[in-house]
Amino acid sequence: MKNKLIEKLTKKEALIGVIGLGYVGLPLVLRFAEVGLRVLGIDVDPKKIESLNEGKSYIEHISSERIEQAIRSGFRATSDFSEVSKADALLLCVPTPLSKHREPDLSFVINTVDAMQSFLRQGQVVCLESTTYPGTTEEELLPRMEQGGLKVGNDIFLVYSPEREDPGNPDFETRTIPKVLGGHTPNCLEVGMSLYRHAIDQLVPLSSTKAAEMTKLLENIHRAVNIGLVNELKIVADKMDIDIFEVIDAAATKPFGFTPYYPGPGLGGHCIPIDPFYLTWKAREYGLHTRFIELSGEVNRAMPEYVVDKLVEGLNERAQALKGSRILVLGIAYKKNVDDMRESPAVEIMELIQGKGGIVAYSDPHVPVFPSMREHSFDLTSVPLSDESLAEFDAVVLTTDHDHFDYELIAQHAKLIIDSRGKFRKPLEQLIKA
Repeated sequence: MKNKLIEKLTKKEALIGVIGLGYVGLPLVLRFAEVGLRVLGIDVDPKKIESLNEGKSYIEHISSERIEQAIRSGFRATSDFSEVSKADALLLCVPTPLSKHREPDLSFVINTVDAMQSFLRQGQVVCLESTTYPGTTEEELLPRMEQGGLKVGNDIFLVYSPEREDPGNPDFETRTIPKVLGGHTPNCLEVGMSLYRHAIDQLVPLSSTKAAEMTKLLENIHRAVNIGLVNELKIVADKMDIDIFEVIDAAATKPFGFTPYYPGPGLGGHCIPIDPFYLTWKAREYGLHTRFIELSGEVNRAMPEYVVDKLVEGLNERAQALKGSRILVLGIAYKKNVDDMRESPAVEIMELIQGKGGIVAYSDPHVPVFPSMREHSFDLTSVPLSDESLAEFDAVVLTTDHDHFDYELIAQHAKLIIDSRGKFRKPLEQLIKA
């Protein structure tokens, strides 16, 4: 069975099924289609299905032309899980958020596997791409896949290969980002290598699915801890009247032993604010306390409050209260030059301002209308920046430093600027660095 599946993958005769057509799944769809493989997309969101089948993209940095090209290559999207049986490879790209108690929420993964379980057959490979804690593939996917009598490693194959997408980064694409993967058995790994070999320039095979799961967490924990460090140093430097951004830039001139990380208003995106706590949760099973991870999490989660405190301080210096003041938040995507709103700290800052009686608005060229979100709701549209519109607000809070913003215009016409990104380096009378 293994050799037959590898042959289909090698000859590009296999049908690739991608389940979950968001920021991770859709780039994979396009990449497999580009190299000549037939692709089937599956998602529970009917709006996504309709949009894709019409050749329209719903992600800013992915063009509709690429969707149209994939359709010409045979791609189609559906919400019908019975079509799982037609696919030779199934890539699971579904969310893995945290619960309200900051514990792993695997409901999207488990519900997806349960929905496809009765349609699994011999000669398929299933790969989980969602970030999760070490052991998830073995503990949650393996027993469900074998429930119908299939034997993983002989009849069907199981792989874990974590996504490494960086939306909006022009220097990397799906093809050029090395791909880590681990199989449940050596046969599984061999099939997984055959699956991704066409689409990815460099594959990094590991000894197990656990090792691959841990690799993804290490990557994100490394960033979370270092960002927590510079966020804490930013607070210390501010008390000492030192510009932390100047210090980081100077330290970055050292050609060895230092990697620059920059502070901000908090952590955003699906990975960095969430993934470290998957390991924290799992470590408790072994009686371990992950102190570095939890401490960095405390620092990073406190940053939105810090930014709002600096706003209150700036208004107080002008004999104004936050209550009743009009505040414009600049940039609500979680990172610059994208439309991705996942876990954006700007949204929490907006809620904190509103909760303290401020009248909040936002400007973001990448997010023209505030989107529907599971835990946040604002009936707002983006305010176009002009000298007139800036003059209407008592303060602006820079939370995401998009390149599209006219920073000279902001400096000239904003009454008060709270800069959480270190974008304004020249001294300005109305500038407060947060």
